[in-house]
Amino acid sequence: MPIKIPDNLPARKTLQEEGVDVISEHDAIRQDIRPLKVALLNLMPEKIKTETQITRLLGASPLQIEVTLITTASYTPTNTPREHMLAFYEPFHEIEDQSFDGLIVTGAPVEEMPFEEVQYWDELTQVFDWAETNVFSSFNICWGAQASLYHHYKIPKYSLPQKIAGVFPHRINRRNAGLVRGFNDQFYVPVSRYTEVRGKDIDKHRELEVLIESDKSGICLIHDRVRHDVHIFNHLEYDTWTLSDEYNRDVKARPDTVFVPHHYFPDNNPALTPHNTWRAHGHLLFSNWINLVYQSAPFELDTLGNERKKMAKTKGAKGSKAKV
Repeated sequence: MPIKIPDNLPARKTLQEEGVDVISEHDAIRQDIRPLKVALLNLMPEKIKTETQITRLLGASPLQIEVTLITTASYTPTNTPREHMLAFYEPFHEIEDQSFDGLIVTGAPVEEMPFEEVQYWDELTQVFDWAETNVFSSFNICWGAQASLYHHYKIPKYSLPQKIAGVFPHRINRRNAGLVRGFNDQFYVPVSRYTEVRGKDIDKHRELEVLIESDKSGICLIHDRVRHDVHIFNHLEYDTWTLSDEYNRDVKARPDTVFVPHHYFPDNNPALTPHNTWRAHGHLLFSNWINLVYQSAPFELDTLGNERKKMAKTKGAKGSKAKV
């Protein structure tokens, strides 16, 4: 089945050229099925690039997926045309009476700031609280994952001595977990961040399970077994050239502290074309998440709030060592 996105969204042309099946609003209505409803809260500066990366992975699913792009009202992006935002994005307050099967929260270039000092922090916490009863499963990426864990469990982030950037080997901690079904014993994941979360803080919460990590770059993927949420701190959604673009940007902004991304450019030479060694696992992770949501979310999304409230009662207070 195809992915349903706005007809004029720039990502549509790119996905069609890549062979991703994209459906129009008119044709979607004709299909007698309930699409999986996914909201994308895009906090990245270059929103069009991120839209394409995420919808590419969602569009590989055999299910029909309807994507709603949402943004914060408390911050006006400066790197995306205003016309694009008005045409394709809805402020959070305009969709908060709706329910969704999934919510994707991207990273943001605010990683080195305290959470509470981020301009849209209060609104983001409202989104996280709203998702408790209006979203079956959230998929939080990079800073979005750190922000969610901090809000729900007060898990801190720690500054690294220097930015860790590159493509690093990772391993699976629990092979029978549905989210990592089909993964290789060792696989590669792009990493690009200045901070990290640590296992000693995760271990305090039985709800949280580390599924993927790396000896080089630390924790990668955490599953919240009570909320059904996914937290990934690295970037399986990245395009081939994304790390290169970030490296060139950092060279201009921080020339004295930037290192060439590890294991990315052939011969560690930024003049050479990098090889994409993570694409298949990016598709696999998103496909596994969509499959789990499809199998577990209620058919009638209006009942989602009641089910999540019952779940909250069984797990006890936030941050407790609830049995799962």
